Amino acid sequence: MLSTRLFARGLALAACLLPPLSAPQAAPPDIVVGFAVSKSGWMQAYSVPPMVAAKIKIDEINAAGGLLGRKIRTVEADVKTDQIQGTKAAQEVIGKGADLVVVDCDFDVGGPAALKAQAAGKISFFLCAGDPKAGVDGIGKFSFSGGNAAPLGGIALATWAYEKRGFRKAYVLTDDTIAYSKSECAGFKHEWPLLEGAKLVGTDTFQNADPSIAVQINRIKALGEKPDVIALCTFTPGGASAVRQLRAAGIDTPIVSGIAMDGTYWLSAVPDLSNLCVSAFGSIYGDAPEPALASFIDKYKAQAGAPATAYPLTGYALVELWAKAVERAGSTDTKPVVAQLEAMQDEPTILGPRGFNTALHIQSKARYAMICVEKGQPKFQGYWTAGPVEKAVLMKN
Repeated sequence: MLSTRLFARGLALAACLLPPLSAPQAAPPDIVVGFAVSKSGWMQAYSVPPMVAAKIKIDEINAAGGLLGRKIRTVEADVKTDQIQGTKAAQEVIGKGADLVVVDCDFDVGGPAALKAQAAGKISFFLCAGDPKAGVDGIGKFSFSGGNAAPLGGIALATWAYEKRGFRKAYVLTDDTIAYSKSECAGFKHEWPLLEGAKLVGTDTFQNADPSIAVQINRIKALGEKPDVIALCTFTPGGASAVRQLRAAGIDTPIVSGIAMDGTYWLSAVPDLSNLCVSAFGSIYGDAPEPALASFIDKYKAQAGAPATAYPLTGYALVELWAKAVERAGSTDTKPVVAQLEAMQDEPTILGPRGFNTALHIQSKARYAMICVEKGQPKFQGYWTAGPVEKAVLMKN
């Protein structure tokens, strides 16, 4: 009996000496990316594809272990191409814990959502807005754009048309419906007179919703000097209509246009179109040299079918940049992440080198893929880099 009691006491003493069992540790909270973007209305065509691409990059980060050891989770709210709805959509995703608020591709449409994020102390990223105000000057210090400054795009078109195609006499036709297209043509008109021997033979404007641009076409036909090139700053659907009307009127002058006219989805509106060249974020036609771009397009096809434009690249790249900034900051807190974004210079991305600074939260130097359409078929012509361009020039529109 004694030995039994001693054995029991020994077990009790051993139990007292064992370290206490630790409680299971809770998983770290998710990092939340909120998409306050238009999934309906005309802006859908510009915002949904880069949103899909942003989610592809998020899935890749999660598959590699997450960000700061945490999973990234997404939430969404539909802006419906409505500025008033933009404020509500941003509030909705912020209410669901968004650490980053991703907003529409356009400054005018995405601005209210970005302003709401700014007021809440959250970083916002326009998917691809080109107006330089999509940042410090128009929204605030916490706002960035995944796109290139639209005036930079106009400068790229001017220098490419001059140097690569030998054009010297230009006519500028501006769709003044939104800030993007006005800013793009402002860049072209700034740069063209600075090029030796280049001349601007005329300018005009139209509205994207105009059913006819017959008046503008008559003015082009009445010019004393015929242009070598027409710089057309616009977006679809009005841009496709403008191109169709120009060609139907017998004006076969080469046209250069910007990022918003990239893609195959509208080419059926102008059968056998030729002599149109556009700048683009990249080539989606299988003829660009980077394996990373081909790999991305394969992943995008698996998610959403073949991309109709190169706009998806901006969503992928902005998550690349934001995730790098979070890693370097060691936090998702707004101010340290902003500081890391502003410190980026020539950061490698799927779009080529990207960077920001304290004065501009949009690209003032960028690489463009030049795509020319001949007989209805788009073909990659190589890359063209424009910039860096001073802020004062970019802010003219």
